[in-house]
Amino acid sequence: MAIRVLQGKLLKSLRSYTRPLNSAVSSSVISSPVSPITFDEKHDQAVVVEKPIPVAAFGGAHVNLDDEERLFASIPTTRLLRASANLHAAAIEPFVDLGMWIMKSKLMETEVVKDIILGTIRHTFYEHFCAGEDTAAAGRSVMRLRDAGLRGMLVYALEYASDNESCDRNLAGFLSTAESTKALPPSSVSFIIVKISAICPMKLLDRVSDLLRWQHKDPSFKLPWKLDSFPIFSDNSPLYHTLEKPEPLTQEEERDLLLAQERLHKLCQKCSEVNVPLSVDAEHTRVQPAIDYFTYSSAILYNRDDTPVMYGTIQAYLKDAKERLLLASNAADKLGIPMGFKVVRGAYMSSESKLASSLGFDSPIHNTIQDTHDCYNDCASFMLDKIANGSGALVLATHNAESGRLAAAKAYDLGIGKVSHKLEFAQLFGMSEALSFGLKNAGFQVSKYMPFGPIDMVMPYLLRRAEENRGLLSASSLDRNLMRKELKRRLKAAVHLGGGAPQEAY
Repeated sequence: MAIRVLQGKLLKSLRSYTRPLNSAVSSSVISSPVSPITFDEKHDQAVVVEKPIPVAAFGGAHVNLDDEERLFASIPTTRLLRASANLHAAAIEPFVDLGMWIMKSKLMETEVVKDIILGTIRHTFYEHFCAGEDTAAAGRSVMRLRDAGLRGMLVYALEYASDNESCDRNLAGFLSTAESTKALPPSSVSFIIVKISAICPMKLLDRVSDLLRWQHKDPSFKLPWKLDSFPIFSDNSPLYHTLEKPEPLTQEEERDLLLAQERLHKLCQKCSEVNVPLSVDAEHTRVQPAIDYFTYSSAILYNRDDTPVMYGTIQAYLKDAKERLLLASNAADKLGIPMGFKVVRGAYMSSESKLASSLGFDSPIHNTIQDTHDCYNDCASFMLDKIANGSGALVLATHNAESGRLAAAKAYDLGIGKVSHKLEFAQLFGMSEALSFGLKNAGFQVSKYMPFGPIDMVMPYLLRRAEENRGLLSASSLDRNLMRKELKRRLKAAVHLGGGAPQEAY
């Protein structure tokens, strides 16, 4: 029987349970508001702070985002120059739009043109945002990160499988990714990342999600195949995807569901064997109930002792994010299951709002970007309190400088060790380098989310990310400004002092 938790008073704002991140912390002072740089909304894009963020001192925790020389000390000048050029190009939205149009056009059907375009992309955006074409190349990228004091989250960039055959091929790739970590230094890889849509056919995820939603509407609706799980829905979770009672799974669908669960279990076992946790990415709300079901039912089986093998993902741009996090976390605690969560803002804003509107419903996304920031910080605060009390584990995936600094401040204030294996900060590979190095310099564990795979395989993945996160890079001026300042400093040093570029590889 699925686990149920009383929702009533538990579903009050997380502020009832924990002090928010933006409340007073030790002697901390944020000297000025910080421009958000992780969550793109059209009505907020004009608010961009072009100057570097000053040092913020939080008791003993210093997250310095103002000292470009120290932030980029481990990056050689040639790599810094390429990174700066790529980020500036990616910040030009019409340029990105043109690139996406070309990639989707019939021009790609002409071999010569395709080779030229992919060759250009390979040596620019692909090298900047991807870790390589195979596990060996990804391993070399991990080693460069390790030399710079960062860790890697390995992302075999596959999603949206259509049948069992493709799911089995994808699983082999994920297992190979986990196996490859044996050849790397311990703890240099922080996570293996998987999308459930890569190991379970999308049609089946749709069907399971419909059935789970209907059971939430009608608890008497029986699902004989359902395993124990944590709560998947809150009282205000969107249910408009399932407007009519769905048919039960057929015998063939139940068999396919069992196969998908077996694939995830094999991956959990492999990750446990190589001592690298597995993080399940969030996807569209249309299939997220099934993804959470896979994640939580597997966590009950594999999360033992004090260190989770399985991490779920909470998308803070969703209106029900805080309540779902609270319910799942409290259910895990009652069972004595150590549950890890990765908290992100979200990557499907455009498509989510369009779908809800087409069905005549309000968007599941927060109405304002500030609501999203508040939700993210509340979720982070709640989980940090739990870690301080000996429960749970947390990955704070954010490009937002203010959220990063506030979370670091609260972690310090709560006495959570900076190198605690229960707390990790994370940013995308090739993005928010200043925040990554600032948090690392403050003593925290920091990882980069590193998609890899052959360019033909990775490009559809990257195009979807670019389309969903349109404007994200154009609004992220912090790295571009700091890189420009550091390059100017190094140029002056080279002219006047005959050098100045660091020799470390990154």
